[in-house]
Amino acid sequence: MTYNKFREAFHDFAVFSIRDIVKLFPDFDTRRLVEWQKKGYIQKLVNKWYLFSDIGIDDWLNYRISNCLYRPSYVSLESALSYYNLIPEGVYTIQNITTRKTTLYETNVGTFQYRNVKPQFFFGYHASRINILPILMAEPEKGILDFLYLNPRINSMADIKGLRFNIAELNKSIDWEKLDKYAAYFESTTLNKRVSLLKKLKTNVDTI
Repeated sequence: MTYNKFREAFHDFAVFSIRDIVKLFPDFDTRRLVEWQKKGYIQKLVNKWYLFSDIGIDDWLNYRISNCLYRPSYVSLESALSYYNLIPEGVYTIQNITTRKTTLYETNVGTFQYRNVKPQFFFGYHASRINILPILMAEPEKGILDFLYLNPRINSMADIKGLRFNIAELNKSIDWEKLDKYAAYFESTTLNKRVSLLKKLKTNVDTI
């Protein structure tokens, strides 16, 4: 098989796996992947996952890659908070929620972290799409809850202030009734206390 034929067949893919290849080409010779890596046509991300080298890397593509490398997963935590402009800092490690064990992948295009939650807490995300690249992203309310739930260092108003939340954006874009509804599913007194601290912060911009 020529690379041009392969590239045409996968023109809707940015990142792809050997399983994806076999679905289209059951008799595909995987030695071609080694050859195309040497020629710089494709890059290997992790075992059995590849990326076309002629595609520019941006945040959206990194979100898509993170969804693919470790399933099931969705983008959340600081990555989601940054995406929704709820925190000022850029996030260089793409952070995700998964029902599988916590793990980390360091690749030549970025670092992808996956934090474990119980299956009953794996909710509150949606599929978004730009061009042909769909991603699974936490809703802003769930991104906040995932972050508060998985960060034991958050125990006081000083800790909440230290996170530098964008208060104007919190008040503008967060559905607090939905956040409370989602928080109830966790049945966590500690999480409820952290949510209460965040609510106190959002009502007093002058305290920041």
